Amino acid sequence: MTAPTPGFSELARTARVVICSGPGGVGKTTTAAAIGVEAALEGRRVVVVTIDPAKRLADALGLAGGLTNEPARIDLPARVGPAARTGRSRSTRPKAATATAPGELWAVMLDTRATFDGIVRRYSGTPDQAEAILANPFYRNISGALSGTQEYMAAEKLYELHHDDRFDLVVVDTPPTRNALDFLDAPGRLTRFLDHRLYKALMLPTRVGLRVVNVAAQVFLKSIAKVVGGDVIADVMAFFQAFDGMEAGFRSRAEAVTGLLQAPTTRYVVVTSPRREAVAEARYFAGRLRDHHLQVAAVVVNRMHPRFDQRPAAELRAEADAARASGSAGAEGLANLAELVTVAEGESAMVEPLLAETGAVPVATVPLLVNDVHDLGGLAEIARHLFASPAVRG
Repeated sequence: MTAPTPGFSELARTARVVICSGPGGVGKTTTAAAIGVEAALEGRRVVVVTIDPAKRLADALGLAGGLTNEPARIDLPARVGPAARTGRSRSTRPKAATATAPGELWAVMLDTRATFDGIVRRYSGTPDQAEAILANPFYRNISGALSGTQEYMAAEKLYELHHDDRFDLVVVDTPPTRNALDFLDAPGRLTRFLDHRLYKALMLPTRVGLRVVNVAAQVFLKSIAKVVGGDVIADVMAFFQAFDGMEAGFRSRAEAVTGLLQAPTTRYVVVTSPRREAVAEARYFAGRLRDHHLQVAAVVVNRMHPRFDQRPAAELRAEADAARASGSAGAEGLANLAELVTVAEGESAMVEPLLAETGAVPVATVPLLVNDVHDLGGLAEIARHLFASPAVRG
């Protein structure tokens, strides 16, 4: 194995959080998993978390049983070879280390509802308060469906894993949508909601009783009850009554999550492929990070065609034409080589705008592979290219 690209080697050794973002279908999940594998092989205790509801991470790790909201440990040999291309999940608590890798590899898939339930239990003043909220029909409806809930729970899960003593690196696989980085805004939206007059208006009846709420508020509640039903209004009022007193915990946690997302040990990796639409999406994600005053730490370009010759395609075509004209053998071989180099040059030109925007950051290229990645052996192959790839720009 050749010397690793300094930036990617540094990610595996020193980052506390690595967040992989990019469009769908570019190998983002396998990139996140490969970073986790490499870091574990370097001796770190790594958990890879996906906030994508699809089961791509479990598939990449070769886990037929899937993943849950609780971390599962993956048996990882010291250096995975062709003969060791399977992964097996284990219980959520480490016992005696049985993996031969110097570090540990764990994996988890975000469950929005379960994460929300855990937060309710954490910030409730008493077990009875927690149970009152968890059993409330209004809470059961919003905990998995309210706009922004998944994004905030993703940030919350990241924070939870970051402060879990079992792990010293969290690698995040974001979902393949343009909203994948919305979790950057989620903590701020929560604190703004807690300060909003609508929230305070909803909390007021639970604190002073409806009899002293102004007439306009009573009329509003009665009008809503005619549409959604009195039982729904009762459930909503009961929820906010049970929630009373928990705002401080939610507010302080949201501020702490924001701090983690902006910390210097949190690194953002943009993943793409050499397709026009994929590069455009990757540039969008890079722009979103800039909007939050965050920097792209590295770029991964997956599924690149290899360049078999460093000479320009135009030069190779000229040589092929000269060979044909002179009747020399090898003219067709030169022509074929020129075509392959043309493809590689076109792909390099395609990703150049992204590299120009992200500046002097490490860039790793992973070639187009024959097979999809469905086990640890496949991830090891990705990691080999990822951490040995010469930097395109750095």
